[in-house]
Amino acid sequence: MIFKKSGPPEWLLVCLGNYGKEYENTRHNIGFMAAERLIDKRDLRCNRLRFRALTEVIEFGGANVLLMMPQTYMNLSGEAVGEAARFYKIPPEHVIVISDDISLPLGKIRVRGNGSAGGHNGLKNIIAHLGSDKFPRVKVGVGAPEHDIVDWVIGPFTAGERKVIDGVLDRVIGAAECIITDGVLAAQNRFNG
Repeated sequence: MIFKKSGPPEWLLVCLGNYGKEYENTRHNIGFMAAERLIDKRDLRCNRLRFRALTEVIEFGGANVLLMMPQTYMNLSGEAVGEAARFYKIPPEHVIVISDDISLPLGKIRVRGNGSAGGHNGLKNIIAHLGSDKFPRVKVGVGAPEHDIVDWVIGPFTAGERKVIDGVLDRVIGAAECIITDGVLAAQNRFNG
């Protein structure tokens, strides 16, 4: 059993995806897959609808963290994130976002401390609503599109691809936790590559 520290969340852990059965097991839902792995591993819940997201305050990396699975569509994720960050007065540097990345090979992890959206509409919307691009991300490679980008990211993983992704989800969670415990640079050194 995980016990929460007293007090409000100090961090947001935002796991991006699109809600709805038709988007399960799709490339864009890598963040939701990571959240579900964390929930299963630690016997947590994340079913409170708040800030247009499924949320739960958890102890993660020694801190109180609001786990968020936005229930907006991907390109409106910033609405949920911005609302929660403002409510809890959480600075962008304490907003960790887990997302898919088409520029990375399947299953490769890249931790970044800030930067542009790189064409990712969910990140673009978060940048707009936080008013900053200075928030850490854990990007997970889903491979380059074989056809139209939209069809690719909302398309399902093959059985073989899903096996690769299942094999890296614990590392994705570990990278997010390392950002909290040891900082972005340590997480980059440990998880990038």
